[in-house]
Amino acid sequence: MLQLAEIFYSVQGEGTWTGTPAVFVRLAGCNLSCRFCDTDYALKFFASVEDVVARVRAEGGDCEMVILTGGEPLAQSETPALIAALIADGRHVHIESNGTLATELPEGVWLTVSPKERLAPAMARRANEAKLIVDGRVPEEWVTEFPPQTRIFLQPEGNKPANVALAVDAAKRRPERFRLSLQTHKFIGVR
Repeated sequence: MLQLAEIFYSVQGEGTWTGTPAVFVRLAGCNLSCRFCDTDYALKFFASVEDVVARVRAEGGDCEMVILTGGEPLAQSETPALIAALIADGRHVHIESNGTLATELPEGVWLTVSPKERLAPAMARRANEAKLIVDGRVPEEWVTEFPPQTRIFLQPEGNKPANVALAVDAAKRRPERFRLSLQTHKFIGVR
């Protein structure tokens, strides 16, 4: 059984796929305790892999994009089975991970890694994009962990003006490496 916080249909508000409709499957629990975490990843319900796939269909209909997020979605032992079932159901699976748990992922699964306290090198190499949280400073120490072709988004914590200014300055200073990613879903008032 999977431990879940919520399943809902919305639009991706961050990174490369901003503005794309997606079903979000928020798995409960995390292996980190970040002080700035804005996510309620508390356990709300249990569901089988089959039940989650059915709920994805019910929430999003034919929407192909499904985002597994958390907490830390790769911390649950049944997540690989969920990924396989979603792919078999014709979905494009995206995973938002803190990158601490080295996990083999099928080809075609989009991986966003947002490092906080530590980072598994295999996850940094596998990432399609990285998201660095700007909270009083730009955590540039993570940049060299990712291959040069990996897109690195700077995301101001809480969209706070001081953090936005730091992120914008860093992106302008290093345009070959950084892009700005605001939490657009929060600006437009959707989950």
